[in-house]
Parts: sequence; structure tokens; C-alpha cells
Amino acid sequence: MNKLEKEIFEEKIGGVTINYEFYDDDAIVYNEGDDPEQTVLEAFRDEKDIFEILRNDNRWQILYQLAPQRQNIAIPMDITETDHVLEIGSGTGAITCALSKKAGSVDCIDLSKRRSLANAYRNKSAANVSIYVGNFEEIALSKQYDVAVVIGALEYARRYIKSDKPFEMFLKRARDALKPSGRIYIGIENRLGLKYFAGDNEDHCGRPFAGIEGYINDTRREKAKTFSKSELEKLLSDSGFGDLFFYYPMPDYKLPVLIYSDEHLPNAGDYVYAGVGGNYAAAGLKLFDDEKAFATLYGAKEFTVFANSFLVEARKI
Repeated sequence: MNKLEKEIFEEKIGGVTINYEFYDDDAIVYNEGDDPEQTVLEAFRDEKDIFEILRNDNRWQILYQLAPQRQNIAIPMDITETDHVLEIGSGTGAITCALSKKAGSVDCIDLSKRRSLANAYRNKSAANVSIYVGNFEEIALSKQYDVAVVIGALEYARRYIKSDKPFEMFLKRARDALKPSGRIYIGIENRLGLKYFAGDNEDHCGRPFAGIEGYINDTRREKAKTFSKSELEKLLSDSGFGDLFFYYPMPDYKLPVLIYSDEHLPNAGDYVYAGVGGNYAAAGLKLFDDEKAFATLYGAKEFTVFANSFLVEARKI
């Protein structure tokens, strides 16, 4: 890219570079609602008091985008200051912020120009962050990475990836972006999460039991799809990943307060914060107390099957 092309396709906000070479203004973009996302952009662009906004705006989308505990999901990630990280589906930059403090560099990808601008303003003091605006399927990456991070994005693959196996294609493309023995971290809801059996609305469809029933009434391609633990294991294996290691964020990966693993499951007396994470945006049926139900699974393998969501680490093979 020559100097003139850079002036056309690139924008600099603080230390962050935004690349628009692959941006399609007509692309279908998932968003958290026009008004909440604009609120988030203005909050970082105008350097407003984030905690004041959280105190006065009780919309779920605002909490999700601004709550500091979102960054907790990055704590278990084995990322060092020499690692080059690719974040796919970076949104408004909550996870980018945590990654930039751990990694040597972070290259972000997101379909939305507005979300990418919010990310840039949010992290403008970071000198190691770059953002590609566009479809992951269409962006020509110029290097390979040590780590790929996919938090809350894999479930939307069938909306953006043109393939009869969009989830496998998404993961294979992520695999191709990694160096030999590179690692991927995926944060995603569990289709069989205990909160769903208790009657909470499926996080994407907005109706109870949608995932448990296998999304049988969800025929539109734009809808998201999540997986059980065994389904996710098979999906990663079929896509060229191995050495899987599961973490169990509680109440879920969106706003994790505690993060368990196969090496440390909750013990009797632990409080797993299960009841905090149900329906963030809308009330559900609440057929039973999922917090009490989780308490019966302390130290048991069943906890790993019914956890509300996963953070899984896998290695390119």
C-alpha cells in the first residue's frame, strides 16, 4: 500500500491504527442496538465518566460494553509480551484493553465501523493495537499470530461465513492465521447451560429452551448457534485443533466473576455466582433455582457439562 492508499484506507486515533481497506459499508452488521452503541462510542470519544454512565443507564447493552469485569475473561489466557495476538470480533474493545496489556501486539477485526471507532478511542493510549474493519472471511492478513482470541463471535459464523459448514470454516481460517503450534481462545455460551434448563431465555434467540431443543424453530441464517461441551470439542478437532483445555467462567464468560477449570472445580462451600448471570436483558421462566442446582454439582464432572458458558484453549495441530 502506497502513501496515498494509506491516507484513504487508514485512520489514526491516538496510538491505534484503523484499517478500512476491507470495509464494506453495505455489509450486514450485528449490533447491540443503534442507540446503546452510539452511547458507548460517545462515552470513549468524549472521555466521559464510565462509572457515572453505568450508574445512570441500566440497559443491558451498556452494562455489557462498559462493565470492567468483562476483562476478567482474559486473566487465564497464556499470553506474553512477545506474543502477537489476533482478536476476531473485537467489538468496542473491552477485551482488547486487557489483551493489549499482556501482548506484544493486538490486531483486531470487527465488521462495524462504529464499534471499531469506540475500540480505538477506548484504547487510544495503547501503542500496540491495530484494527481491521471488515469481514474476517475477506480480510487479507499480512502475518501469522501466536494467539487468536474469539470472544462472543464464533456463534455468529453462519451469518458472515459463506459455507455450508460456517463454524468449521471460521475456525479453519483462524487456524490458518496462526503460527505452527499457535493457540486459540474461544469464549462462548453452553447450549446446555444450567440456566437454560431453569428457563432463562437463550441469549441470542430470546426465547427459552431454544438451544436445548437444537434451534429447531430457528431457520434464519442470521441467528446465532452455540454448542455443548462435546459438540465444541468435536468442532475444534474437526477444524485442526487439539490439546483442548476448558475453563468455566461464572456466571458466564460475558461478566465473569469466578473462573473454574478442570483442574479446579468448585468445592462444597464455594459460591459460584450462578444466579447472577441469568437473563441480563429480559426476565425468563425461572423453573428452579439454578444456584442451588449448581451447588449439588460441586466437585463433579457434571459441573463441566452444565456450566453456563466456556472459555476453551486449543492448540493448532
